[in-house]
Amino acid sequence: MSEFLGPLDPQGRVPPQQQTRVAAFLTSAHGALARQFAFALPAKLVSAWQTELNAQVYHEAEIVSLLLRATSWVPDLALGYLSMSWETAWFPQPAEGIPDQPLARAVGLATLAHAVHAGIRPAALLPREANADDPFVMALRRIELESGRLLQAQILFLKGPELLPHRDAVSATLEHRHVEIRKLWTSALQGVGIAVHES
Repeated sequence: MSEFLGPLDPQGRVPPQQQTRVAAFLTSAHGALARQFAFALPAKLVSAWQTELNAQVYHEAEIVSLLLRATSWVPDLALGYLSMSWETAWFPQPAEGIPDQPLARAVGLATLAHAVHAGIRPAALLPREANADDPFVMALRRIELESGRLLQAQILFLKGPELLPHRDAVSATLEHRHVEIRKLWTSALQGVGIAVHES
């Protein structure tokens, strides 16, 4: 096992099998976030965080679109089973311990988004010699950059004054989501020869 994608081909491109597995996982995760953000949007925006929610729908959809076009897709027989486990993990999970159900659902979604954006760092898997002009390499770097921006919105919401009385519930939900997403990501990568080291 290696901590980086590869071995790269003579043009510095990531093997298609690894591209397919990484892109399938990221497409599943960001696609689920786009759907959930879209369903969480009210018909009329009445607060600042809802405005940010609207923007996040489009950012997540853009990530999915980018991956679909930039990836050299090849058949991956494990994706049938893996996709089911991934899609199940993305199911909405309202935060326990918050009696206000709309708020509990919003926290559940924000913690999932936080875990995806903070816990999955695809560009960190690229070796130094990866071809910077390759579409897949550029896509992974773009996704990581975009994730850093989107993460700020989740942090502002999760640390906001509205959730101050529910700090323990938010922390427990966030920790659970991070462990869950990290486990799925690690398993997906191990299947194509990549070892993820815990920081």
